[in-house]
Amino acid sequence: MAQDPQTPMDEELQRAARDAEPQPETPEGEVIDNVLDADDTGAEGSLVDNPEAEMLAAQVEELEQAVKEAKDQALRAAADAQNARRRAEQDAEKARKFALEKFVKEMLPVVDSLEKALESMSGDEAAKTHVEGIEMTLKMQLDALNKSGVEQLDPHGEPFDPEYHQAVAMVPSPDAEPNSVIDVMQKGYTLNGRLVRPAMVAVSKAS
Repeated sequence: MAQDPQTPMDEELQRAARDAEPQPETPEGEVIDNVLDADDTGAEGSLVDNPEAEMLAAQVEELEQAVKEAKDQALRAAADAQNARRRAEQDAEKARKFALEKFVKEMLPVVDSLEKALESMSGDEAAKTHVEGIEMTLKMQLDALNKSGVEQLDPHGEPFDPEYHQAVAMVPSPDAEPNSVIDVMQKGYTLNGRLVRPAMVAVSKAS
């Protein structure tokens, strides 16, 4: 028996019946997990694979190191400038104190001559007036030198000091302490504490 051919109406009814059948649903949790996984992957990739951010961080670190080095250099420069100023002040002070050293050395033979003249004229009544004049001249000379920072070294009876005394003779002397000055041939002088000329002395030694 031959089947009846389907009419267009029958085909439409069949399609409507298929559309009306329930379709399998996608679990809601699976959809949310997929969305979250996609978001997480994108965020992680944006944090890790960001060469511009890494470059900026490196530049910031370089700038911080440059600032630190600049501060260190500035501190060292300030310290060097302070030391240079202090040295200049010390040099100027030394120059001021010892500018007269050459002049003092030239004046000391005059003092020596006056002292020798007094020694040679002692006991001569006829030359008493001359002695007084020479004594006054010598005192004026020493006072002028003293005002300029010059001090006389006359170490008679003092212990021998090689820093300020020049021993020209060693003499046995039972009445004096060994290594003490028993005679001053020529007095010494200092200028503001600096030795200009040592005292020429004779030093006692044990008998």
